Amino acid sequence: MVPEMSNAVPGRKIKVLRIIARLNIGGPAIHVSLLTKGLNPERFTSLLAAGNLSPHEGDMSYLVDPEAMTLVPIPELQREISFSQDIQSLIKLFRLLIKEKPDIVHTHTAKAGTVGRLAVFLYNALLFKHVKTVHTFHGHVFHDYFSPLKSWIFQFVEKALARGTHAIIAISKTQKQELSETFRIAPAWKIRQVNLGFDLSPFLSCSAARGEFRKKIGVDEDTLLIAVIGRLVPIKNHGMFLDAAKMLADRQWEKKLKFLVIGDGELRDSLEAHVKGQGLEEMVRFCGWIQDIHSVFADLDVLALTSLNEGTPVSIIEAMASSVPVIAADAGGVRDLLGPPEEDTQADDGFTLCERGVLCKINDPEGLSKGLTYLIENMGKGNEARMDRARAYVTDWYSSARLMRTMESLYLELMQHR
Repeated sequence: MVPEMSNAVPGRKIKVLRIIARLNIGGPAIHVSLLTKGLNPERFTSLLAAGNLSPHEGDMSYLVDPEAMTLVPIPELQREISFSQDIQSLIKLFRLLIKEKPDIVHTHTAKAGTVGRLAVFLYNALLFKHVKTVHTFHGHVFHDYFSPLKSWIFQFVEKALARGTHAIIAISKTQKQELSETFRIAPAWKIRQVNLGFDLSPFLSCSAARGEFRKKIGVDEDTLLIAVIGRLVPIKNHGMFLDAAKMLADRQWEKKLKFLVIGDGELRDSLEAHVKGQGLEEMVRFCGWIQDIHSVFADLDVLALTSLNEGTPVSIIEAMASSVPVIAADAGGVRDLLGPPEEDTQADDGFTLCERGVLCKINDPEGLSKGLTYLIENMGKGNEARMDRARAYVTDWYSSARLMRTMESLYLELMQHR
């Protein structure tokens, strides 16, 4: 049997099938929805396949506009590992490939990347097709998620999958180095660094909503709002945020402090119990998920991030676009966002002043509390230049328009080698 040549013919649009495990609140869901509906309609047609949410996860399926994109639900495609469910999702994706005949399959997140690429490998091998595969690492699970044995297994699987993947995308310089050098998932030449892209306009103009969120939660203008935003799961390390809050609780400040935990997840009950045990009920407030998050940034004074492992944190990008100061643990692509240390900075106090934010060590509540103290005591005293640099940086490097140009160029390049 003679192998079939490319489906792509002159004048025909390139069809892209995008696969993600679930549309939970976070950067991947925003990213894939923009890519699915934002590619040049004169050259591309695309559809999105997505699985179900896990319990306690916030839902971002509202981003799917039925008039702008086609969503194919794959209920068996879930975050949790389940042999029976994973086999069913593999079969459904294989059938979807037969039905849709895409030119490119682009997978996002670990589970979708595994099942989706396996489906394409089988489809190409059994039916003599030549579908190109692209996989984006929005983060990785190679440390701090599982036991050393499980982490090794995931690395082994990803290395095997990478051999048959035509292009691998890392979303930061640091992540590319980790994938190519630290964990050796794939050679550097196969990994493209492509920054995330977002519609930042609600955050660039969020000052128009100033006061709305404070009114909603009953907090006056004399209270400083310090927030952490994300899923309430172990990898986000909210305990570091709460421990730093405790360290700051008994100090005398010109203004009152309020610490906000925005998000939800499996650890909410235990975190609320921890707050009660520390006597922080008056200072810490759990807000759950908030859909109009730009209204939060309009009234926020500081954003903190305390993760043990990260890709490129969307909350930091949103804060920068909103001119909100950022202090973050040095995880994943955080350093790439905050930039190099300032020339005259000292890290002796447990934190480092960077070009676009403040960096502290991973799992270091004391360093976080000292960095927060610096930001609180220097509100409006020299932080404007740092915030201006941060705002300009994300506007230039994390816009949706820049993302579309980069991805369209990659897809066209792949199609030339079919």
